[in-house]
Amino acid sequence: MICCHIKIMKKTKTKEEQIQRLPVEELFKKEIDALIENEKYPIPTGWRMSPRSVLTYICGGKVGDIEIVPKYIGHQRLVEIAISTLVTDRALLLIGEPGTAKSWLSEHLTAAINGNSTRVIQGTAGTTEEQIRYSWNYAMLIANGPSKEAMLPSPIYRAMEEGAIARVEEISRCALEVQDSLISLLSEKRLAVPELGIDIPAQKGFSVIATANTRDKGVNDMSAALKRRFNIVVLPSPASLEAEMEVVRTRIHQLSKNLDLNAKLPEEDVIEKVCTIFRELRSGLSLDGKQKLKTTSGVLSTAEAISLLANSMALAGSFGDGSISDYDLAAGLQGAIVKEDNKDSKVWEEYLENIMKKRGSSWLPLYKECRELNG
Repeated sequence: MICCHIKIMKKTKTKEEQIQRLPVEELFKKEIDALIENEKYPIPTGWRMSPRSVLTYICGGKVGDIEIVPKYIGHQRLVEIAISTLVTDRALLLIGEPGTAKSWLSEHLTAAINGNSTRVIQGTAGTTEEQIRYSWNYAMLIANGPSKEAMLPSPIYRAMEEGAIARVEEISRCALEVQDSLISLLSEKRLAVPELGIDIPAQKGFSVIATANTRDKGVNDMSAALKRRFNIVVLPSPASLEAEMEVVRTRIHQLSKNLDLNAKLPEEDVIEKVCTIFRELRSGLSLDGKQKLKTTSGVLSTAEAISLLANSMALAGSFGDGSISDYDLAAGLQGAIVKEDNKDSKVWEEYLENIMKKRGSSWLPLYKECRELNG
């Protein structure tokens, strides 16, 4: 009996490579440093670079020998409005459908402006007013009474002290009384701490970027008083198939660098098929405008298309030859589209038979794999 011992060489990863998701200011540190070093325009108080440099960082360009990759692919004017809002004393509210890069833009804006995108509050039904303002270390509070040392400052509290920007994600998921605790902070630019008899004044440069999902409208709709404290920028879905493909292509390339997918990047026709299917089922109309379609219960956003392709790459790398096959893609499509079995399965079946099956030989292998899974 012959035993064969195969030694698998594993590359030792750095501490940064072992972290699942680095803050964007660390991922794009080289670009941010280059923009700061080559700054030519006035820098607002509390900022690390000028509004023009922030725009270059977000929308792409070149500074010195460094190529700045676009972080947001869409209407540049909307980005200009968002940046200029943060120069004023008004907060910024980014609104849009799921997957329109609201959080992504918010994160990159704070990374470029302050070098810290981690002052963030995630809005949920369980978010409390203490998470917006401050809470206490109760052991220290009981032992020594109220003191500055016993306080646990919120991200917004820290941003006010430091003259920086805090982020509130999915603000419309928060209860109304929690949302309204922001009104006085954004109006007076002071945070009262009655237990200590002090007010914390916001330093110059303080602001808030909030995001809201249009699919959550009516869950906890923001009051008119709170909306008046924000300048609202609506981020649209990609206007064309080509624009959506560019977003997906860019993000999947960035994602693949941080994940051990062991697979090749998706081919152009794979990206085109996924984006085509998503756009048609999202709009309820074929791309040529000739045939109406039923829509699914899910949103089928650009973000979901990116996630689907990442999952297909993981399948191909873990159980295939490293290239996304129609078998891998069909599994991803089934999971993304069929959220509610009875309704979505029927919608998907009609799409397969009435649209995909009739698209020609290049779509036929994918049709067969999808048909078998949905059967």
